[in-house]
Amino acid sequence: MFKNFALRKFLVFNRIPLALVFIALGFLLGFKATWWVAWIPFLIAIIMIIAHFMVGPMTLLQTYMELGDMDGASAMLKKVNKPNWLYKPLRSSYYMLRGQLSATGDDLDAAEKDFKQSLAAGMTEKGAEGTAYLQLGSIAAKKGNTKEAAEHLRQALKLGLPDKDSEAMALLQLSSISMHRRDFRGAKMYYTRAKACKPKNTQIVEQLAEMAKYIARIPG
Repeated sequence: MFKNFALRKFLVFNRIPLALVFIALGFLLGFKATWWVAWIPFLIAIIMIIAHFMVGPMTLLQTYMELGDMDGASAMLKKVNKPNWLYKPLRSSYYMLRGQLSATGDDLDAAEKDFKQSLAAGMTEKGAEGTAYLQLGSIAAKKGNTKEAAEHLRQALKLGLPDKDSEAMALLQLSSISMHRRDFRGAKMYYTRAKACKPKNTQIVEQLAEMAKYIARIPG
């Protein structure tokens, strides 16, 4: 795996020099042999140049994420000099990943901006759009903007989330917001729906247990 990854890294970061080599090879074949064969290295060179600008190092990110190497993933993101030149789905993934890293570092303003740019780029993966709104809802809640948080969280649920843990997280946050607004009926309703998701994530299970204590104190 690591040998293949090292080879992929070499190819990704040397696309332009390799493209120049293939262009030179194409001219060599054209002048020394036949132009009917020369088009092959020319085509490879064109593909490499297009990939350099429209794909960048994004193909390497998945491996870093699978290995849990957030520093490596962050380094790859920083190597994207022209994110707006990326192919649209990759551009969306770029901003989504950068937003997640910013949120992890508590840079809420940067994270919010990136999630909005990710949405603007358009998302094709199932649940990705809902996840972006979930993140925006969480950020708005941390900033104390409960109205905006509730809107984003409801939008996340409407669009659909990738798993039950994410759905439970959105519902728990809505329950907490409702409790803060003294909308006890809404708090109970969202809590019940969150519990019905049967989340597996330990942190969410603990939050459910904590919320249960507050729900138990609501009259009626």
